[in-house]
Amino acid sequence: MSKIATYLQSHISGEVTTQSGVRDAMERDASVCRIQPEMVIYPMVTNDVRKVARFSWQLALKGHLLPITARGGGSDQTGAALTPGVSLVFPAHMDRVFEFDPKQRLVRVQPGIMFKALNDALALHGMMIPSAPVSAAYSTIGGALANNATGPLSGKYGDTRAYTNQLEVVLANGDVIQTGRISRKELDRRKGREGLEGDIYRGIDAVIEDNAELIDQMRRDPSRNNIGYAGIADVKRRDGSFDLTPLFVGSQGTLGIISEVIMQATELAQNHSVAIFSFRDRETAHDAIDVLRQRGPAYLEYYDGAVFEYAARAGKTYEFYRMAREGGEVVAVVVVGFDDTSDRARAKQLKKLLRYFAGSDVVIATAEGDGAYELMSLHGASHYSLVPEGRETARPPVADGFYVPYDRFEEFHTALKQLETTLGMELLLSGRMLESNYYVRPSVELKRSTDRTKLFKIMDALTTLITAHGGHLVAEAGEGRLLGAYAHKNLDEAQMYMIAEIKRVCDPHGILNPGVKTTTTQDDLAHMIKGGYDLSQFAQYSPSL
Repeated sequence: MSKIATYLQSHISGEVTTQSGVRDAMERDASVCRIQPEMVIYPMVTNDVRKVARFSWQLALKGHLLPITARGGGSDQTGAALTPGVSLVFPAHMDRVFEFDPKQRLVRVQPGIMFKALNDALALHGMMIPSAPVSAAYSTIGGALANNATGPLSGKYGDTRAYTNQLEVVLANGDVIQTGRISRKELDRRKGREGLEGDIYRGIDAVIEDNAELIDQMRRDPSRNNIGYAGIADVKRRDGSFDLTPLFVGSQGTLGIISEVIMQATELAQNHSVAIFSFRDRETAHDAIDVLRQRGPAYLEYYDGAVFEYAARAGKTYEFYRMAREGGEVVAVVVVGFDDTSDRARAKQLKKLLRYFAGSDVVIATAEGDGAYELMSLHGASHYSLVPEGRETARPPVADGFYVPYDRFEEFHTALKQLETTLGMELLLSGRMLESNYYVRPSVELKRSTDRTKLFKIMDALTTLITAHGGHLVAEAGEGRLLGAYAHKNLDEAQMYMIAEIKRVCDPHGILNPGVKTTTTQDDLAHMIKGGYDLSQFAQYSPSL
């Protein structure tokens, strides 16, 4: 063990290790990137996080950089959970639910708790945090906060930021602050404080003032855009009130380390009704989506039919798809769900849909109650195309969760099929239609250097296509390490300057997750993308992402 690791081991309640096996396990997340940490630390309490940050700050003052990256379940798909320095792993100890206030619907937790575990606990009170991602079983609240994550229900209920009430944050120098909305008078008081906290309040207020026009444009933009520090738009409101919470949520651990959070819960939808539509052509599917969006669903998802072909080849059969396939090729599958509290209202919605599509060449399957939950689990079908059984090729999530305006979806979809021909490669598409967040997964063999080079070409082409249709590459989560090289191409000088200035104010020595939320290069990526792609680190869970 190094001298630094030994020193930290003796000063914290948690554990520090430099064992090669542990470091090997922490060199990967759910992305195509790999970076091995110098050491792995399992903090037990906030004071452990504070001590590690303080030590790193003191080293930085002497000209030595020891980067710190907070890590949850490792399900991030952009390399944001990786670091060459200290991997600060929260789920081992800092995974408690401290209290729940049913009257205010507020729950106070540590960042290492798995999202599903929190929602399971809240379900006992008839509550939930509805922004839970598909990977909720093995992704943490801290990770969701870092990415301002969304999930299948976010189209109706909103993202993680919308349910974040207050934060406890360890700053880059080890100081601990509590965030929450404060008055103009209180802001003036905090701006007068000495130390990094005062620097941050003064600095962020100045950033907002200096970039007022740009931030106003961000507020007016109806699209979902997680590039950079989008939360800056909601820090200071017209009444002068100020809250750093929106800025830290979505910052991917680059501005501070979240050590505790108060979340705002909402009423749990106890029952769902689901309908699945199988289509013979894309045009009919697009027309149907137009109709379904107007019905006020809780979620609305699209899948290329080929996703289920890959599942069938792996032996995973879905009864609705088998029945639809008997009548010919299935080009597209659309899933719509309703979570109205009234059983009668949900049943009425399904009846209306069946009546509307009666006589059309569309195969429909419906379910309620327990059967609905089975149909809601179709996300797992994408796994069989993600990492095909017995093959070296994979479809890694390099363009997951991008945004294209709904009114340009059909045009984008047509252009994507043309890009398939240009690249000579099948590009499977799926997406959440209420949020206009989509997923495209190209097929590559990452053990081959030529395919790694091809991957950069594909990502560049996809970014160009998304941008040409008024979209953003980064919407569902953050850009992390992987997407910075592409997402930042479309930012102008003023936008890039504001991102850099926010980072400088909060982390002047570049300690917190360096390389994330910055413009990486393809050379940087070439050093990070190594070997093949698999999801073996999540083997104890369902293999689907």
